[in-house]
Amino acid sequence: MTKAIMFQGTSSNVGKSILAAGLCRIFLEDGYSVAPFKAQNMALNSFVTEEGLEMGRAQVTQACACRIKPDVRMNPILLKPSSGTGSQVIVMGKPAGHMNVQTYADFKKKLRIVVKDAYEYLKSRYDIIVIEGAGSPAEINLKKGDITNMHVAKLARCPVIIVGDIDKGGVYAHFAGTFDLLDKDEQELTAGFIINKFRGDQSMLEPANAFIEQRTQRKIFGVVPWIPDLKLPDEDSVEFKKKVGKSKDKTKSFKDDMVNIVLVDLPHISNFTDFDVFDTDPDVNLHVTDKPEDLMEADIIMIPGSKNTIWDMGYLREKGFPGVLQRCITNGKMVVGICGGYQVLGKHIVDDEAVESAQKEIKGLGFLDITTVMAEEKRLTQVTATCVEGDLPVKGYEIHHGRSRINEIPFLVSKNSEKEILGCRNVHGNVWGTYIHGVFDSASFRNYILNKIRAKKKLPLTESRRTFDIDAELSRLAAILRENIDLDTIYNFCLRRPGGSFEKPPPGPPQNFSLEKKVKPKASPNV
Repeated sequence: MTKAIMFQGTSSNVGKSILAAGLCRIFLEDGYSVAPFKAQNMALNSFVTEEGLEMGRAQVTQACACRIKPDVRMNPILLKPSSGTGSQVIVMGKPAGHMNVQTYADFKKKLRIVVKDAYEYLKSRYDIIVIEGAGSPAEINLKKGDITNMHVAKLARCPVIIVGDIDKGGVYAHFAGTFDLLDKDEQELTAGFIINKFRGDQSMLEPANAFIEQRTQRKIFGVVPWIPDLKLPDEDSVEFKKKVGKSKDKTKSFKDDMVNIVLVDLPHISNFTDFDVFDTDPDVNLHVTDKPEDLMEADIIMIPGSKNTIWDMGYLREKGFPGVLQRCITNGKMVVGICGGYQVLGKHIVDDEAVESAQKEIKGLGFLDITTVMAEEKRLTQVTATCVEGDLPVKGYEIHHGRSRINEIPFLVSKNSEKEILGCRNVHGNVWGTYIHGVFDSASFRNYILNKIRAKKKLPLTESRRTFDIDAELSRLAAILRENIDLDTIYNFCLRRPGGSFEKPPPGPPQNFSLEKKVKPKASPNV
């Protein structure tokens, strides 16, 4: 019988996604076939599968931990916020429309069967399903329409471990309050807690751990340390900005012997994982800013993707970015736009059908001779392309409604028979953009771009760039979790479920139980 375990949180951004990825890798290393599952995700960071279907990046990372191909059934519902009160709703990888809160609340009733079918599909093919919740299960205002927290735990008949972030403070109050606000049957599903992001001597927590275990009669499964150098993609732009360091007065930290990249912080920034490779590159000094004056000392200025391109173009103008960007370009600095950022580099953006914005059109920055019209149908595809300068290979994916008319020099061209222009540049070569997400993951292309700056700064050129090994980082995460989580009790109590039920683990210190592990995992599904 397929087993399942679920991570829920005391709030958002407590580390559920990372812990789920780590447990996926642990179970895989222990001989099981494993798959992740998150019924509903809210994120502007998404990925396109081989089938041209869109899903959340967190479940892609978790699929990598399981060493299986990403499948939209791992994240059947994705919400991509486009305004303060509305989101684009993605169901099984395809857009179902833009909805406000009330419209989605009504529509969500139809999604329970989608969630059930997706979970049952994975359950039929894997030994263990590692499930992730969203936000907190104790948000009273959201419980009635829940399709992603305790609703899924009941569907899977699986134990729940509640994760809390001690770095934010108040973790024990969060544990006690969350547990108290759960219904009785939800408390019965709750096996215990994990404390995440602890800095210091774990023995200092023993009295508080004992108090929570006594109060709730649930187990503290472990205390996971703060891992500052963990190089895994962030699901939330807030965490990405914390990791990179959002600029306050970054002019003092620009470095003459490095390539200084400044990423413009858009209100509706999406797919910021396009820039993760620069955060791991020892040759790059990466900053995020919403201040035009911070651009002047940069070597490369990058404008990321956006879920509301017209709105964000207006924001750039209001904040005074156009004039500063023009001076930077005149001074020979490189300016790059990815997807929505590519569109704002152009002359005009039109959205007559209100696909992304209620505003029908806006003038762009005008640095590239392109005009973009938003189309109802979203383009979702993986791509292979060539950088025409140097014949360099590039791989990535497209996620966009915009259709751009290009009157500039081709820079990135698809390898398909149509030789479609997927990116262009100005005559001087210091302004360019592309629709390809993940373009910098191609090491030779990334090295080419960075060497252009190194040559300009009279720094030695680098022959190659290393390709970041996410698989090794996931194994490192798993090793850290093995040292800090009571896996014996998780195996014995949470994953041994005769008849579809489980016995609640007792509070207190670890117990030395083991569970016989399968030698041969089931074959991965064809996805």
